[in-house]
Amino acid sequence: MATEPAPISFARGAPSLDIIDTEGLRAAADRAFTNDPAGTFAYGTSVGYKPLRAWIAERHGVTEEQVLVTNGSMQADAFLFETLVSAGDTVVVERPSYDRTLLSLKGRQADLRALELEEDGVDVRAFADLLAGGTDVRLAHLIPNFQNPAGYSLSGDKRRALVALAREYDVTIFEDDPYVELRFSGETQPTMLSLSTSGEVVYASSFSKTVCPGIRVGYLVGDEDLIAKIAKLATGTYISPNMVAQSIVNEFVRGGSFETSIATVKTALAERAARLGDGLRAQLPDARFVDPEGGYFLWVEFPEGTDGDALFDAAAARGLAIVKGSDFLLDGAKNSIRIAYSGVTPDEIDEGVTRLAQAYASL
Repeated sequence: MATEPAPISFARGAPSLDIIDTEGLRAAADRAFTNDPAGTFAYGTSVGYKPLRAWIAERHGVTEEQVLVTNGSMQADAFLFETLVSAGDTVVVERPSYDRTLLSLKGRQADLRALELEEDGVDVRAFADLLAGGTDVRLAHLIPNFQNPAGYSLSGDKRRALVALAREYDVTIFEDDPYVELRFSGETQPTMLSLSTSGEVVYASSFSKTVCPGIRVGYLVGDEDLIAKIAKLATGTYISPNMVAQSIVNEFVRGGSFETSIATVKTALAERAARLGDGLRAQLPDARFVDPEGGYFLWVEFPEGTDGDALFDAAAARGLAIVKGSDFLLDGAKNSIRIAYSGVTPDEIDEGVTRLAQAYASL
């Protein structure tokens, strides 16, 4: 009797359990509970667990008053959008961009303008033309490192140009940077936050990508007045974020486990990304993609006319989960898919690519 093939997921952007430092987290939790039970187990304030807030501030070279620690970076996004974006405001996004961000901004009835994402980041010339043409842009949402879904990274020259444009035209750049620590090749670029001189950049990142997904700890860094305003919103929303999780993260990053964990994750991601690229080149010669320098994702484009939504269904029928590229695009183009290589073993990648090639051949 035939058996169904074991399911494989190229859909979830999260590290697999085998590369999460469970022992380091267990030890960090023990230290958190022992060293600061009062701060760990009690309500805090909306700015987050203060020792972790101080660590983040020092890491970014800012004051503690410029940092807000949240329940994951999506919470940080939601607070920022509620504070800065009203119905009808023009918001620049990348094409493609993270689907949850697009949904959130659509829910706020923002006027979304999608600028093409090039291999070295968003089309800066198109952004400059939009601003020079008189469009009043309220916010520009940019994912500079190993972008979700494309895996592309923003070049240093483009970072400097974007900050200069934001300063000239009074635009706020939202630098959404959860994957920054996960570079396994190429040259590290400065954050736009570090290039900013007039508060034109608000920065967000997340420990969910570097410690473990279930920890749900993210943060915002920005102008002190803006962070104070968001802190009031956070107080009204939940009084205090998760102090237990934030206290554990604080011990994890201060106790030496953070750097060790990141090194382990990057080694695994580099192997998986290479295995995926080699497999796609061998079995899907029609596929176009850029080998990532870090992060979790690969954006695969097929020839015009390919129905990526149908490919999604054909892959699912073979026990392979992928994500439709159309989910990340405002114009509904369908000839792309997103593959996440972070949560699968190298052997699963080989089998997954074989199933994807079979699904593509069936269209």
